[in-house]
Amino acid sequence: MADSLASQIITAIGGPENVRSLTHCATRLRFELVDSSKVDQNSLEHMQGVLGAVPQSGDRFQVVIGGGVATVYENIMHLPEMAGVGGASASDDGQKSNADVKAEARSKARGKVAWLDSFFEYLSDSFRPILGVLLGASIIIALVNLLISLNVIPNDEVSAGWVFVKAIWKGVFYFLPIMVAYNASKKLKVDPWLGGAIMAMLMTPQFTGLMDAKTTTCVENAALGTKSCMANIFGLPMALSDYSGNVFVPLLMAAVLALVYHGLKRIIPESVQLVFVPFFCMIIVGALTAFIIGPIGVWVGNGLGVGLAWMNTHAPFIFAIIIPMLYPFLVPLGLHWPLNALMLMNIQTLGYDFIQGPMGVWNFACFGATAGVLFLAVRDKDKDMRQTALGALAAGLLGGVSEPSLYGIHLRYKLIYKRMLVGCGLGGVVIAILGWLFPSVTAAGQTVHGVTTTAFAFTSLLTIPVFNQMWVYAVSIAVSFLTSFLLIITFDYRTPEQKAEVLARAAANQKTAVSSVEAKGVAPAAATVTATKTEAPAAAATTVVNAPVAGHVISLDETGDPVFASRALGEGVGIQPANSTVVAPVSGVLQTVAETGHAFGIKTDDGVEVLVHVGIDTVKMNGEGFDVKVKANEHVNAGDNLVVVDFDKVKEAGYSTTTLMTVLNTVAFASVTPKTGVDVKAGESVIDIQR
Repeated sequence: MADSLASQIITAIGGPENVRSLTHCATRLRFELVDSSKVDQNSLEHMQGVLGAVPQSGDRFQVVIGGGVATVYENIMHLPEMAGVGGASASDDGQKSNADVKAEARSKARGKVAWLDSFFEYLSDSFRPILGVLLGASIIIALVNLLISLNVIPNDEVSAGWVFVKAIWKGVFYFLPIMVAYNASKKLKVDPWLGGAIMAMLMTPQFTGLMDAKTTTCVENAALGTKSCMANIFGLPMALSDYSGNVFVPLLMAAVLALVYHGLKRIIPESVQLVFVPFFCMIIVGALTAFIIGPIGVWVGNGLGVGLAWMNTHAPFIFAIIIPMLYPFLVPLGLHWPLNALMLMNIQTLGYDFIQGPMGVWNFACFGATAGVLFLAVRDKDKDMRQTALGALAAGLLGGVSEPSLYGIHLRYKLIYKRMLVGCGLGGVVIAILGWLFPSVTAAGQTVHGVTTTAFAFTSLLTIPVFNQMWVYAVSIAVSFLTSFLLIITFDYRTPEQKAEVLARAAANQKTAVSSVEAKGVAPAAATVTATKTEAPAAAATTVVNAPVAGHVISLDETGDPVFASRALGEGVGIQPANSTVVAPVSGVLQTVAETGHAFGIKTDDGVEVLVHVGIDTVKMNGEGFDVKVKANEHVNAGDNLVVVDFDKVKEAGYSTTTLMTVLNTVAFASVTPKTGVDVKAGESVIDIQR
């Protein structure tokens, strides 16, 4: 059995004992070695799945993999022989693996206010472990509602079968306070069973039965449709409430429990802590929760729910638009948990929730962007991104989970957010308008502007039936999905360099496939037909590529950029510019034009793909000093102005002015020969192409 790519790389790098540490960026494995002379560079360069091998200063070495680098990195780190070898996903150029993308995004919410950082982390860790059961329950609710709407099963809540089905999902939400108390206590380093037991006390039949005691006084709350009662306990008044589904009370209780628990552990001898710490905690915190913490938690939850309901009623347009526009920033930072808690509180106190409808708009804008990425990955034969996007899209559309899309794709490619936010905004406008024109009617007969639901549902395709005014919700999420999808496939989500790398990798894979066919004895003519099917026929073949700028021509090896020097982006040249005007080196269509003006991708009518990259790392200048003269999808003739660059500004910013140009699909031609070591004017030939 052939060794895996991970094993082959470690063998070629000199074995695990030669690896001090391994990190990776978006496309490259970055090794720090004991002895770089032990590397078999030739083996690496001819290894299937490796785009290039690049030695660096000292004992550092890079192996160019492409978009699947994170998978290769994980496979290497899981090799038995790599146990104990230092590894991290942070790279020296600031690019990150999936795990680091997530950590970096969440860290943006940290550092300024310490207690606020801890608060959001507390909320996050109190809910995250139970997302699975919440998701399962929401899908059950959705399927039941769908079957009822299709008249497959009757809406008969008194039949034994219906009661049984309802109990399956109802148990999750009824006992949610115990689950939250368990997780919150664990987060605060308290025995989690102790937190769960104290919360369970308030949900026993004995405690809830106090509402029906003869000495208990109850008052109906018409606005919320709830009942509040006051009991007399040992001569002390105790406010009674239904704590099922409440999330604020266990969060507050766990915080108080942590203070009492850790305080008792400091004063009670260790030999008897097992008995007396739980004993005193249950008495002290149990009483505090029943008399003080519980009523406060209910009051806070009710107040927030009523406040948001007021906003939804009196400013529905603002509410419906601001929710989907905020969520793309809240979720990566972990700041969406308070809203999730409010959704649960709304269902408990109001009997319905109005936040999940606009939230669904954001989710489907997110999934639409992922679908656009998948479309482009299939078109560009980007196998790694196709797998990533397909998995993320399935998790989103079927499970309502946005994290795979966010951390695996969206936070890596900054252009995605620009496209996705348009979908969020447009979907928000649609749900605001339709929600106002066609209000929902709750089970209690209330008229509510906007889309509502009586269940806590992860917004996916499966949960659409749980929303009142289902067609309004469906139209809104369809608008947000399609808007993001179309913007991504129209304007792309990658920089020219990122797209060029994908196209180069696809071309290399195609060449490998053709070589494999020839090796199996297929007639050369057949292989040639296979290879040339992707090339567009042309009356006059492109045989030269001209200089895009006047200056001195150098080889890619001299440019100082290891990726270009590795030829992962094709053969080409570097030009040290003598003037500020950069022109089109060939005639063709501008497939990509970087918003920052530093890179241009041109495809000729006969299929030659040329990348012009102005300067090195100049993307970081954000377009300052770059006066772009063209637009994407525009046809240009050789010699037409692309951009005028203030190279003095580039130098002042500390970046190289060397302009790089490569033929991205070099492998499709018999030869691509650069002319180096000469001074040229713009428009003079610097690369020869033979078919």
